[in-house]
Amino acid sequence: MAKKKSAGREYMWLQCTQSGDLNYRTSINAKGGIPEKLKAGLMKYCPRLRTHTLHKIKKK
Repeated sequence: MAKKKSAGREYMWLQCTQSGDLNYRTSINAKGGIPEKLKAGLMKYCPRLRTHTLHKIKKK
């Protein structure tokens, strides 16, 4: 059986604050709002800069 697409989730992009690249895509639960942890940003690896930088949410 095929999996049903969850209606309560939506995709967000994580954009590097230094290079401006959209490096990661994540799904969040849209019903409960955006968690405070994601609003503040996440330290993720940026392949262009080859270091961990702050990534913030960008809706596409």
